[in-house]
Amino acid sequence: MFYPQSAAMKGKSWIEETFFRRECIKFIPSSWDQHRCIPVCQVCQSLIRCCCGRLMGEHSWQESCPLTSLYPSPGQGMEEEWSMEAHTRASPTDAYGIVDFQDTATRVCRAKYVRVGMDSKPEALLQLMLREWQMERPKLLLTVHGGSENFILPPKVKQAFSKGLITAAISTGAWILTDGINTGVSKYVGEAVKLFGGHNLRKRNTIGITPWGMIDNNMDLIGRDVFRPYQPLGNPLSKRACLNGFHSHFLLVDDGTLGKPGGQQGLRRKLEKHIQLLKIHPRLNQGVPALCVVVEGGPAIVSTVLDYVSNVPPVPVFVFEGSGKAADLIAFLHKQTANDRQLDADIKEDFLGRIGDVFGVEGTEAAHLYTLLQQCMDHRHSITIFDSESDEQMATDAAILNSVLKGTKASPSEQLSMALAWDRADVAQKDILVYGQHWQVGSLEQAMLDSLVMDRVSFVKLLIDNGMTMSRFLTVDRLEELYNSPQGQTRRFLQHLVEDAKQTSLPIGYRLSLIDMGLVIEYLIGGAYRSTYTRKNFRAAYSRMQGKDSRCDSSGSFSEQRQRMSLNNGRSQQDLHFFRTAQPYKSKDQTVSTRTSHQVGLSSGLGGALPPCPFNFNDLFVWAVLQQRQQMALFLWQHGEEALARAIVGCKLYRSMAFEVRQSNMDDIIAERFKAYSIEFGQLAVDVLDCAFQQNEQMAMKLLTSEMEAWSHFTCLQLAVSSCHRAFVSHSCTQTLLTDLWTGPLNMRKNSFLKIILSLLLPPAILLLEFKSKAEMCHVPQSHETMLFGLESAKSPPVPEGSNQMDSLDAERGLPFYNKTLCCASETVSTVFVQCLSWITKLYDFYTAPVVKFWFHTMSYLGFLMLFSYVILVKMEDQPSVKEWLVIAYIISTAIEKTREVLMSEPRKLRQKLKIWFSEYWNISDFVAILLFLAGLSMRLHGDPYRTAGRTAYCLDIIFWFIRVLDLLAVNQHAGPYITMITKMTTNMFFIVVMMAIVLLSFGVSRKSILSPDQEPSWSLARDVVFQPYWMIFGEVYAGEIDPCAEGGSCPPASFLPPLLQAVYMFFQYIIMVNILIAFFNNIYFDMASISNKLWKYNRYRYIRTYQDRPWLPPPLILFSHVVLAVRSIYRRFCGDAEQDERRSGLKLYLGLKDRKKLYEFEEKCVEVYFREKNEDLHNTEINRIRATAERADELCGMVGEVSEKVHFIQDSLSELDGQLGQLQDLSALAVDTIALLLASDSLQQEEARLAQCRRVKEAHRHVLPHSWTLPHRGRGDCDVSNARLLKIEACKSTPPSLLKGFALEASQRALQEPYVGIKEGKEGKKGHTEAGEETSKEDFKPAPVEDPSENWFKGFRHGSHASTSQFKFGGARNKTPSGSPESSRFRRKLQWKKEKRMLKGKRKKKK
Repeated sequence: MFYPQSAAMKGKSWIEETFFRRECIKFIPSSWDQHRCIPVCQVCQSLIRCCCGRLMGEHSWQESCPLTSLYPSPGQGMEEEWSMEAHTRASPTDAYGIVDFQDTATRVCRAKYVRVGMDSKPEALLQLMLREWQMERPKLLLTVHGGSENFILPPKVKQAFSKGLITAAISTGAWILTDGINTGVSKYVGEAVKLFGGHNLRKRNTIGITPWGMIDNNMDLIGRDVFRPYQPLGNPLSKRACLNGFHSHFLLVDDGTLGKPGGQQGLRRKLEKHIQLLKIHPRLNQGVPALCVVVEGGPAIVSTVLDYVSNVPPVPVFVFEGSGKAADLIAFLHKQTANDRQLDADIKEDFLGRIGDVFGVEGTEAAHLYTLLQQCMDHRHSITIFDSESDEQMATDAAILNSVLKGTKASPSEQLSMALAWDRADVAQKDILVYGQHWQVGSLEQAMLDSLVMDRVSFVKLLIDNGMTMSRFLTVDRLEELYNSPQGQTRRFLQHLVEDAKQTSLPIGYRLSLIDMGLVIEYLIGGAYRSTYTRKNFRAAYSRMQGKDSRCDSSGSFSEQRQRMSLNNGRSQQDLHFFRTAQPYKSKDQTVSTRTSHQVGLSSGLGGALPPCPFNFNDLFVWAVLQQRQQMALFLWQHGEEALARAIVGCKLYRSMAFEVRQSNMDDIIAERFKAYSIEFGQLAVDVLDCAFQQNEQMAMKLLTSEMEAWSHFTCLQLAVSSCHRAFVSHSCTQTLLTDLWTGPLNMRKNSFLKIILSLLLPPAILLLEFKSKAEMCHVPQSHETMLFGLESAKSPPVPEGSNQMDSLDAERGLPFYNKTLCCASETVSTVFVQCLSWITKLYDFYTAPVVKFWFHTMSYLGFLMLFSYVILVKMEDQPSVKEWLVIAYIISTAIEKTREVLMSEPRKLRQKLKIWFSEYWNISDFVAILLFLAGLSMRLHGDPYRTAGRTAYCLDIIFWFIRVLDLLAVNQHAGPYITMITKMTTNMFFIVVMMAIVLLSFGVSRKSILSPDQEPSWSLARDVVFQPYWMIFGEVYAGEIDPCAEGGSCPPASFLPPLLQAVYMFFQYIIMVNILIAFFNNIYFDMASISNKLWKYNRYRYIRTYQDRPWLPPPLILFSHVVLAVRSIYRRFCGDAEQDERRSGLKLYLGLKDRKKLYEFEEKCVEVYFREKNEDLHNTEINRIRATAERADELCGMVGEVSEKVHFIQDSLSELDGQLGQLQDLSALAVDTIALLLASDSLQQEEARLAQCRRVKEAHRHVLPHSWTLPHRGRGDCDVSNARLLKIEACKSTPPSLLKGFALEASQRALQEPYVGIKEGKEGKKGHTEAGEETSKEDFKPAPVEDPSENWFKGFRHGSHASTSQFKFGGARNKTPSGSPESSRFRRKLQWKKEKRMLKGKRKKKK
């Protein structure tokens, strides 16, 4: 690649130093004549041109003196050959910039241009286009060749050429090279860009390589780095042409000539070859393919095509059949030599004649062109003929790309790389990924990796449809390569996220690992979420993998790794996958000894080989979201399991990324884009949930609460809540589930709180309540807390040894449940025991229902508030009373419960547990209230004055406990939204309160300092500064203290200022700030009122989750529940089930493998139904209907156009037939006249008739003759048959020849002013003449020895009868040869031969 010497050099100076122009410096006459003069006269300077095409006055004589004569000296040769190298001078270019075309008002047409020398380096030109002009790198090169003169394309060919060329260029990112002029095929390319191209200059990569000397008005472009208006309206008599305004860039090639075409072809070919050396994409090793498109063209196009197809490697040629001239000749020969490479003798002779007729050349030149065409056919595999008239022909753009693939002789993998770079999956599916294609090992995996990196969604879909599986494709190395793919701003943003997640800065060139990505995922999702990449088993295996010096290729060693890992027979399938996304935990049905042995085997296996990496679509989906590839993420979302969870995760990730962008003060456009992506995924989740709820309500609710091991053992409901997805949580399906969770096993509809309170006060009333069945509770997660009444063994007996725990999970309740065991037990135990067990079960179901827990705890809390109020309202004794001890026990047990909540939360680290717990406002309030009470209790147990301070702490502490009642009211559907509004107002009024405090302090400090100039330092100053100004906000103006001198006391200096300052302060604070605060609250109220119901529904989950996990006994009795929970936790930790117990915390539904599979199938079905309904709605939209109507209208217009063409063709054929019939009538009339003259030659009457007829013929020749009579007079033996046919078609009409003869005779009689009656008067329509008049004319007419004009005409005709008869199609001659003579038969044969030839040409026209 050619680079400038100085990197700091400006673009224009580099252009001037790199590119040059050429100007002729020596005058060499292009022609010699007889004019000699010394010195050169003015006539020579104005008429004689140089070989460069310029006059003498247009040359530059700075380096050579002007010639004294146009002729050399006698010792020199008469002629000197002009050459660019010897007779031109190079100087820095003086024309480059932007040209603005002025020929259109509908759109702005501007192009960049530069004037370059013909010997410019192609690498410099390429750098100009890529760096200076900022053109996109080409993925395909389309070089268009054809006729340079104006020609007419058939409508179908023009439509196919225009639409196909631009569609192929836009879809693949191709460059189009043309001559750039406004004539010929370049004009058609410009019209195609106008109709189908875009307005973006960078997208319109249409480059015109034009000779500088052939440009009309090229002097308007002179200027360095200028903006030039250009009027593309040239002189119609000039040989030069204007630039086409719809090209985007121009290379104006200067070879020193003026008005001579073809000087740019050499540089154009060099540039094309250099472009082909570029890579089609940075990730691909394939070069840029090229294609030559041929439309019409002259003899030079044949040599151009031969040069392209004979090149190594060959450049494919795409020929538009029906465009005319060279293109049609190539198409004809290509079809004729499809089976046999040689033409038949008769076809060859006709083809040579056709070459001569098309190009207007002689036989020798036609034979040479035929030889070139035959050489082109030797490379026929590189030539594609496109027939736009054929019904079986594919789309033009697809045919162009298919021609590129087949003509370059590339391997299937290289063809797939080209199609991948073009992003044309349709071409790959039809022509590359076909049945029976052989692929190299790993080529499709590499294609999938390239498709993902290059964001080719259609290719990823195509490869998946052709059998590519993510579990075999995705490995650690490939996934890390995807995360480390260079994406510019995306990679920098991802590195910022890694730095924020790791709380450290990354070095330059740092390679991101999957562990880093796991930290980023946890950082963005937040809460208790744990990524698969950050778990212990993954970290351990990843560390061992990174510690190896040499590592086998992940794609090639996959089968060996599976075989090596399968040698450990005692290892479960779950242990084999050391970081399987779907199963990150080990099996819990194994004993401790078995697990230990498996761990030993796993460690030994990992030390020997890298285990397989069965990632799935979830990992790719997260990668696409973090890489900000929305379309790829949407596609991957449709594949695999847990689509609902993926949609929620995508919503959360994008929302967190938008928040990080705003926090980092990055571009707001990026934040808005992330927000839009988040809304899109959130809407997807809601739509799928709605579709599932309409299909099956229970299955839809199972989707919400089933545990997902791939997503940190979260549920969809947990993910939605952590993502703050209010629309999802407030959906009818979610609210129905939350209602079922809230009521639990109780089946109550009306007056539920009265029944619950009555049952709590009278426990026997519990047996009268109605409970739900198992079928009604199949979708509701069940609590796993230890039962105080010993029901765990009865409801879920221990799993027999050797059975599979996952298979034993009940699909309805999600718990281990053995019907056979219960049936056996029911047969052996007594009926009384079963009845008692049923009562105990009802009692347990009642007390563990969240709604019962809520009312039980609420009643206990209200009793606590009454006791606490009584304690602080009465006199406090030295020792705590019983009532105070109850309050102390309640608060201490509440503190223990809060500690249990923190320790039993899902995060593993204590810091993360505390962070999540303190994220809720009410937890902070409880923490402050407990600390304040404990501080007061510690001081209360001491004597005075600490006891008084402790009592004061009690008095302040009860405020927090009373405020806590608001949280209990939030459960109510009517009070909850108001509490949400109050919370929103309180949190959002911060900045207004700060502004009000600033105004308050400014007034309070100035007022206090003026009124009390001699104040001593004390803490009361702060109170006096704030006290009165604060109450002034609420209307207390302290009227008696406004004027300090009013009571006659001492007036401090400047005492007149406080009233003035108070007036200003009251205006700003009371009028402006308070009203702004009121308006702010009013705005919040209306905003929250519209979404208050949704917010309340969203907050319901927190309340239900709180009481679902809370023990059913209220404080202080909750201490008994804590003891039982502690004993169970110790027991399970001793048995090794602590981790499973921790997993079973929360609102989760645990399903067996079969039920989980059914649930996933149901989810996939819902996704399919959703997309089907979406596509139907899309097709039924008004825009699509209009588009479909427009397409049908276009089709009808095309059909009408075809019918119109056929009608015009029929009309032309009828006109031609009518003219031929008229000529036949003329010929028959002449034959009749000739026979009559021959019969009358024996008598005097015949002689008179002949003389009269000759006179009429003479007058007819002088005035108006029929068109067929004029044919013989065009020439004798050299009459051109084709010209005669054209004259015949244009002139022949359906006028009867007898009428034409009558008009001629009447005109001749009027001219001679004498009565004349011919012997054929009756035939000419002159029926008004009588026989008397005829006889009078005969007597008046005397034969004279005057030469008859018709006799001369007959003589001339007889002289050339043998030569001219064959050239006349329907022309007759008055030949005396009998009709049965050989000459007459030869004449008839020639007429028959010409008739057949005319029919053949008619068929060819019809085919075209």
